[in-house]
Amino acid sequence: MFIKYLLLCLFFGVMIGIGFYCRKTATDVNGFVLGGRNVGPWLSAFSYGTSYFSAVIFVGYAGQFGWKYGIASTWIGLGNALIGSMLAWMILGRRTRIMTQHFDSATMPEFFGKRFDSKNLQLAASVITFIFMIPYTASLYNGLSRLFGMAFNIDYTVCIIVMALLTAIYVIAGGYMATAMNDFIQGIIMIFGIVAIIAAVLSINGGFMGALNGLSQVSDPSVSSSPGVFNSFFGPDPLNLLGVIILTSLGTWGLPQMVGKFYAITDEKAINKGMIISTIFALIVAGGSYFLGGFGRLYSDKINVAEVGFDAIIPTMLSGLPDILIAITVILVLSASMSTLSSLVMASSSTLTLDFLKDRVIKNMDEKKQLLSIRFLIVVFIVISVVIAIVQYTSKVTFIAQLMGISWGAMAGAFLAPFLYSLYSKKVTKAACWFSFIFSTVLMIANMLFRTAFPEILQSPINAGAFAMIATLILVPIISLFTKKPDEKLVENAFAEYDTQVEVSKKDDLGNG
Repeated sequence: MFIKYLLLCLFFGVMIGIGFYCRKTATDVNGFVLGGRNVGPWLSAFSYGTSYFSAVIFVGYAGQFGWKYGIASTWIGLGNALIGSMLAWMILGRRTRIMTQHFDSATMPEFFGKRFDSKNLQLAASVITFIFMIPYTASLYNGLSRLFGMAFNIDYTVCIIVMALLTAIYVIAGGYMATAMNDFIQGIIMIFGIVAIIAAVLSINGGFMGALNGLSQVSDPSVSSSPGVFNSFFGPDPLNLLGVIILTSLGTWGLPQMVGKFYAITDEKAINKGMIISTIFALIVAGGSYFLGGFGRLYSDKINVAEVGFDAIIPTMLSGLPDILIAITVILVLSASMSTLSSLVMASSSTLTLDFLKDRVIKNMDEKKQLLSIRFLIVVFIVISVVIAIVQYTSKVTFIAQLMGISWGAMAGAFLAPFLYSLYSKKVTKAACWFSFIFSTVLMIANMLFRTAFPEILQSPINAGAFAMIATLILVPIISLFTKKPDEKLVENAFAEYDTQVEVSKKDDLGNG
């Protein structure tokens, strides 16, 4: 127990220390929200990865989908690495950095407002962001509470209040740069932690081949009558597995807290390096988490999923590990949760200030007032999410994946298609953007309230979110063909920066000679 508390105190001390160290970079809005657009590849890549993977992934998704699909759940982690990380950096990174700097936009809603010359579009995007980030944030605490309860027997309410308070301190003090530096440290902890935990769990179960053989002996007639289905290549339900891969991988392309990492990156080289680093990070952390979760059914004699829920699977798998590994696990999940929480509160508070309050509610809002507002809203957002997390816990709604699916589905479905096409096409219309916003949010709200009225495959919020993304990717360009064309001058101005001539060294471009 001493080792556990020692590591926790050291971890918290470093996080807060970095927050106060970075105060000098958070003296204006650009520095506080974007780190002065001068964040290098390692910090950007780790910030992207740690914002991507939290307790929701490690405890909620890895446990639930490992139980449902067996070792095939590893495909989710591979999709996160290749689609959610590598392709996101490759396709979005450079163009996002160029166009957002050209517009001098610090948030995704502000980008939409300037790209389509619409304050109402900007307002709608900020409202969607603020509302749907709250359930996602609330879901972070639930997974963390499971592990803290196992390791320390600490009351759930105390656990989430301490986590929220410490995150608020370093984010409010140091802004984006403090978040990025802490994300880097937290990311290193996550990498070494997941490798150590996988090795320990496999060792307990007879090594990789022994664990795989044990999994082949597990059967569940309610899932499949085929023997060895849980150690098969695609698992018992490939179609629903594909829905999870789409939501958790393609979804990052439309999430404000993820896309915002590209706003702050320093230069071209940082984008290329960041893509490689981020992909490797995702392969280890996401691939490792889902791979670990795939062996959850080896513990079916120790856990009653129908009674305690999927979120208890990973903690049960880890409960027999040595104290030092349990301490590492707690720090790992704490790192993942705090890094994601910091990104969410930064994105939400800056969006509400810059896209809703500034010039709309509060006239002549200078830099000092904007910074004060962002810091105040960080506190408000954290308090709201803590209250919802406690209410959600006491009402026994314990499925992390459900909360995250609703949040990701609404935001990614609303923003992905119009944002992606706006970076590449001059033909995207304001009407198509409005359609994407309304369709996705209404679909996910309806799924939450009237789930049984949906076709069976769309009753899952995961599949509904994946459907929203695919549908808007198809429909946004079609609707753009039949609606009022954007102003030609506005569009040309938006794309002008892509054609700006720059000089580069010979080692970056061989030229014609």
